Amino acid sequence: MALQFGKRDNEQARPLGSGMASPRSAPGTYGNGAPINSTPEPQAQPATPAAASAAPEGGSKLIVGPNIKLKGVEIQDCDTLFVEGTVEATMDSRVIQIAQQGMFKGSAEVDVAEIHGAFDGNLTVRQKLVIHATGKVAGRIRYGKVVIEEGGQLSGDIECAAGSTAKASAGSSAKPSMALAA
Repeated sequence: MALQFGKRDNEQARPLGSGMASPRSAPGTYGNGAPINSTPEPQAQPATPAAASAAPEGGSKLIVGPNIKLKGVEIQDCDTLFVEGTVEATMDSRVIQIAQQGMFKGSAEVDVAEIHGAFDGNLTVRQKLVIHATGKVAGRIRYGKVVIEEGGQLSGDIECAAGSTAKASAGSSAKPSMALAA
């Protein structure tokens, strides 16, 4: 049985896809001659491991939506935390993103932090801390690299904790002024 949508009387039927029956195929077979009730072709199986290996790249993501308050938790095994509401927690993650209306209170150790909203507490950013114009970060802050847009705020006990390779390349030359606030 072939499904044909929008076929006019003077047109020849065309298959909708490689898996659909064509007018030239025998009844009970796909357009490639394979029986309809057969098991999937072997070429479809390698796509499954590729899809499974792609999932860790995107990783696990937790989104705390607007008007949501998440309090008194420890967040584990989360690759990306996206905060639009309020979170009071302890976490160790790869990425934290705080939206303009978002607020995080507590302790976080991450590779990358992107702050549009507010962070208050202990923040250790192993790689890069980005504070946007609307962002406010306060508390005990440790970072590898920092980018602060005009209008962004950073206050508290602040220290550049770049890895040994970054310290070696920087040498004794100009250190960020925030590192002097210790």
